[in-house]
This record gives sequence, structure tokens and C-alpha cells, in this order.
Amino acid sequence: MNMKKILCLLTLLPISAMADTAPAPRVSIFSTSTDWEAVTGLTLNEYRGKISGRSDLIGRGLVLYYLDGFPCYGLGDGVRAWVAPNGTSDNEIRIACVAEPKTISFAWVNASRDADDRTTTGILTCSVKSNGRDFAIDLTKCTRGPDWDDYE
Repeated sequence: MNMKKILCLLTLLPISAMADTAPAPRVSIFSTSTDWEAVTGLTLNEYRGKISGRSDLIGRGLVLYYLDGFPCYGLGDGVRAWVAPNGTSDNEIRIACVAEPKTISFAWVNASRDADDRTTTGILTCSVKSNGRDFAIDLTKCTRGPDWDDYE
């Protein structure tokens, strides 16, 4: 073997060794929802909602994270709500929509009020009762979807 081939092989050895130990690449998500006005020709409006209702799902508390989905996407700090064991929440969901929402989906987890580091359990889909740009969600009218472990 000539010297050039040996040097080339020696150069590639550390690279292949690093490839075996390198972490999987992280996925970067860019929401296309920020351009829904341009895509649909419709105007975005802000909607604000409250969550209430007693449900067996609440336990010692229920943390809900709004899941973006047409015709709406979440706004800043208005995408998380905590529901107390008595079925009340002092949080408000804030979303921007090109059409009035009929249903809303959340990722959910049973947790105390300040448990932001908990991994959510699955999906919860709730019907929306609208009054103009204000809406209400009754937890007794929500449907529990599959847990994350059920997705392949």
C-alpha cells in the first residue's frame, strides 16, 4: 500500500469512530402557522378561553399544553393551563385563529401546579363553546386520545 492510501485511511478512522458515538441529530421545528393569513387569505384573530369542569383525569392537578392545529396556533404564555383538583383554573388559553375553533387538543399530564418539567402523557381533545372571541372548555366534554406510548 502506498503512503497516500495509508494516510487517507488513518484520517478516516477517527471520523468513523466519532460517527458511532455521535448523538442523533436534533430535529428543528419551524411552524408554518405564522403565515396562515397569507396561505388562506383569512385574517387571524385572537381567541381567549377558560378551562373548567370536574374530571377523573384531573387527579392532584392537570397540566394542559395547547397543541397547534389548523385553524389555530398558540400565543406565547397562553398555551399552558393548570386545572386544580376542584376543576377550576385561573389560567387563560390564548390562541390566534383564521376561523373560530370548534375543538382544541392538548398534551396533558397529572401534576401539581408548578410541574413544568414533567413529560406529558398523551392527547386530550375538547369541544369549544364560543361566545364571540371568548370560549370555554368543559373538561367533562373532552375525549382522552391515545397515550404517547401508543404512537409508533
